[in-house]
Amino acid sequence: MSLNLIRLLAMGGAILMFSGTRNAQEQPFRFAGTTCPATPYLHCPDSECAGAVVVNQGNVVEMKTRRTYFLDYPCDLKKGEKVTFILSLHGFGSYGNWQRNYFPIMDYKDKYRLVIATPNAPTRSWSAADDEYLQNIVNFVIEQIGKENIKAFWLVGHSQGGMTSNRILRTDFFKDRVDGWLSLSGGRLGGNPSRSATFAPTAVPAAAPAGSPAGGTATPNFAAAAAALREPPVADFSFIYETGQREMDDKGLPEISEWANKYACSPQRKSEEIVDTKAGYVYDSTRLNQLRPGWGLLPAPGKAQVYLYPDCKDGRVVADVVRFDKGHTEGLEPKVTEELVRLMLSAKGGKLQQLR
Repeated sequence: MSLNLIRLLAMGGAILMFSGTRNAQEQPFRFAGTTCPATPYLHCPDSECAGAVVVNQGNVVEMKTRRTYFLDYPCDLKKGEKVTFILSLHGFGSYGNWQRNYFPIMDYKDKYRLVIATPNAPTRSWSAADDEYLQNIVNFVIEQIGKENIKAFWLVGHSQGGMTSNRILRTDFFKDRVDGWLSLSGGRLGGNPSRSATFAPTAVPAAAPAGSPAGGTATPNFAAAAAALREPPVADFSFIYETGQREMDDKGLPEISEWANKYACSPQRKSEEIVDTKAGYVYDSTRLNQLRPGWGLLPAPGKAQVYLYPDCKDGRVVADVVRFDKGHTEGLEPKVTEELVRLMLSAKGGKLQQLR
């Protein structure tokens, strides 16, 4: 074999090796055991979301407990890309996929580079028995993507999922990792508004069609659970509270926040009103005949107001968001959902990078 031919073969092999390395680097990242469809898996249509869709338990297996969950992330995610990680918890009597479509941040995963894990409680009510499962999901995401690539880690919880966020924020595992908590009608740090007379449903159906919140079992004692969490957590994190106007009594939202005072924030300030021309995806179909506006009616377009406590120290964000003429169970509209995402992303992150 001539020297020139050997040189040509060597050059060709180097080119092929370089090309293969480059192609491997260009391949989008995938979490182990997941696929990434162009349209989020089991996304509700604009109206009439089928019960079989919202009660689905998810297509990703948590390997230690063998329980499933949903994991949404950008399908063009690159290895080493910076993201925001969100663990989103459903309310009492509900399901993970109802939560995904109630607060549809999966619609913004590409634009804002979000990784969203949405788990399920088998009893449809969160308790300490679920903590290992939740911790395993968090550890999996961190190990797969790398803590250095997670700009911030947020908890999101609706109703009892919000109360559960409040509880686990006080545990050693979460208090050292969570940068922020978004409470979707799940309790307000710094002083709660009072409930309207039509907030609680008058009866609990024997069955739970369409993944309706608080269906299928007795309603838990929320007052007792809230009393146990009355003292504020000691951990440092940003806090956003969202609620429907009809959930509150005539006094409405408090104008002060003890949580804002903790970070020496400036007084509450209203931002420009948010106007949504499109309704949310889901609602509680089992109680419409009770006409309990505080609990929730049909989803519809609407308006919302952000009340921000600006200039908080250490880059924290403290804010309240009120959706006008809405109750507890109408799914969030697109523009108010996006505004909540923007608020979350504007806050300080970085707790995971401090872990040893």
